[in-house]
Amino acid sequence: MNQAIRIAIAGHGNLGRGVEAALTKNPDMRLVGIYSRRPPATLKPLVAGTPVYSMDALNGHVGQIDVLILCGGSKEDLPQQGPALAAQFNTVDSFDTHALIPEYFAAVDAAATASRKTALIASGWDPGMFSINRVYGEALLPDGATYTFWGKGLSQGHSDAIRRVPGVAGGVQYTLPVAAAVEAVRSGTRPALSTRQKHTRECFVVLKDGADADAVRRAIVTMPHYFDEYDTTVNFISAEELSRNHATMPHGGFVIRSGNTTAASTQVIEYRLKLDSNPEFTASVLVAYARAVHRMHLAGQFGAKTVFDVAPGLLSPKSAAQLRAELL
Repeated sequence: MNQAIRIAIAGHGNLGRGVEAALTKNPDMRLVGIYSRRPPATLKPLVAGTPVYSMDALNGHVGQIDVLILCGGSKEDLPQQGPALAAQFNTVDSFDTHALIPEYFAAVDAAATASRKTALIASGWDPGMFSINRVYGEALLPDGATYTFWGKGLSQGHSDAIRRVPGVAGGVQYTLPVAAAVEAVRSGTRPALSTRQKHTRECFVVLKDGADADAVRRAIVTMPHYFDEYDTTVNFISAEELSRNHATMPHGGFVIRSGNTTAASTQVIEYRLKLDSNPEFTASVLVAYARAVHRMHLAGQFGAKTVFDVAPGLLSPKSAAQLRAELL
């Protein structure tokens, strides 16, 4: 019997806890440690007895980890951690700042290649699973158009933005695809859609005592880069309602490719995700790709990789023969 793949987690927020949960459903893997910037004694692992270390302890554990799953944020953590840790470990991360992926890939690739490690970046569902389906759509229907819709889902970045508005005590923001736009795309007519036509935003806000509701609403709906290009609704609610109804992190969306194989034949490809928990699903994707990274490293495939470089069979715990017999 093959030895279990030794997995470690760097970062223990929502995503790190999701990785813990995912590993309990993958018996070919073993969690050998959780690494955090918080004091180890303050962390409570999902499985009792799981070793917890400070992040600094990683330097002394080289050679004891098959794949390190990086669960830090894309804004401040991964740009530093990704290249640094890829110089010591095989890694998987969920870097999701789309515009900076080429730059981040280059930095991680240089570190991983020099140290003969394998580092998969930008995994998850977008980038990640949605990226794969965009590639499939374009390759299969070269005469066509691709559309990506997100939601209904809670946006962590936009929620943080509204919480920073003066007068806001708490709040969340949901991205919602416009139903008419989705149906127009599904019809295969290839509509030209503006940002405002594709998505709306809905905010649920708790005001601080004495705050001006109208001023808060104006500040939110006119916020550049976040809300000014969208039809945005702001709902004011109590702290109790926020805690009761908006504590989970659902998300999802669609990738749709519509095109023509001949003038008379319209084809539509659609991939959909409906997620109760964004971080738990993202974590499940990271764990599957950790298996692939381990296999690729054993095969001598070093350097930075993306989901475009990974054969689907490498994600599965089943053998190639099993996959041919059961799923092909």
